[in-house]
Amino acid sequence: MVAGVVVLIDQLTKWWALNALDEGPIVIIEDFFQFRLTFNTGASFSMLTGAGPLIAIVVFGVIGLIIFVLGDASRRIEAVSLGLVLGGAIGNLIDRLFRGSGLLDGAVVDFIDFSFFATFNVADAAVTIGVMLLLVSTFVFRRGRRG
Repeated sequence: MVAGVVVLIDQLTKWWALNALDEGPIVIIEDFFQFRLTFNTGASFSMLTGAGPLIAIVVFGVIGLIIFVLGDASRRIEAVSLGLVLGGAIGNLIDRLFRGSGLLDGAVVDFIDFSFFATFNVADAAVTIGVMLLLVSTFVFRRGRRG
């Protein structure tokens, strides 16, 4: 459920960005925050630029692993966290599959631009929040078992 909502919001916002930002950015707060259309053929922070097919293959593996682990999620926060990561991974994989000229070579649409950070999208945010929640919940519940 969480993954599906993330994919839907991610794809809708990317559709908006492609249509609303094709003529230039929309500045929200000067020199701090804007919506600016960019395309990323690499990994996070544009590392491994041009390695889209390899990244897509790895993402397929990650998606399979998350689906496998999701069946063992014993707490709601674990399920939500994994759902956020899964939805984000699928959202960006859709770009790799359908926004290129060949197999798995599409560029990920990024458009949320804080001047002090990399440009990202809803899928990226979901993955980041999901991983942080998973780490915090693991630390909290593991610590609770010790004492």
